[in-house]
Amino acid sequence: MAPSTSSVITLHINGEKYTLPVDHRTTLLDALRERLDLTGSKKGCDQGQCGACTVLLDGRRAVSCLQLAVAAEGREITTIEGVADGDRLHPVQQAFLDLDGYQCGYCTPGQICSALGVIEEHAAGWPSAVTADVRPEAGAPPLSADEIRERMSGNLCRCGAYVSIVQAVARAAEAQAGEARTAKSEEAAA
Repeated sequence: MAPSTSSVITLHINGEKYTLPVDHRTTLLDALRERLDLTGSKKGCDQGQCGACTVLLDGRRAVSCLQLAVAAEGREITTIEGVADGDRLHPVQQAFLDLDGYQCGYCTPGQICSALGVIEEHAAGWPSAVTADVRPEAGAPPLSADEIRERMSGNLCRCGAYVSIVQAVARAAEAQAGEARTAKSEEAAA
């Protein structure tokens, strides 16, 4: 008897559960776009080089064109459709809008998901290739333009909106850091 080439899987996407049969070779990107009509993640190169399909898997960045859907079962998947809080844009989305961090918009969903991952990685103290002092006790380096460029380097923008993208990530990171400081102050006062 030949082994099965398909499975029924349950994906946890943007706080919802989706159960669907998939061929074992189906990428997460194709499952999202073709099977679940979550078309925010874009198919750019289909080789993991452009970042247009970037989503968050358990809070970490992943190019969904290289991730098999069956391997994503049981993990928390966040797509661009799950970033906003209802009608309230996430600070990263708002910064992209305010600072024109997009032109044609094709890469924007992947850029925004990647920016979310970048901000979390930086806040956790993860170094990048341009971080001068990578010792754990050094803590997170300042989130400079060079740091942002290096951390976002896996996401390409054919329109060349990079200057605005870097500014948007910096603004969003500062906004999130300010919210965290406010939450800590309120917690300490309680």
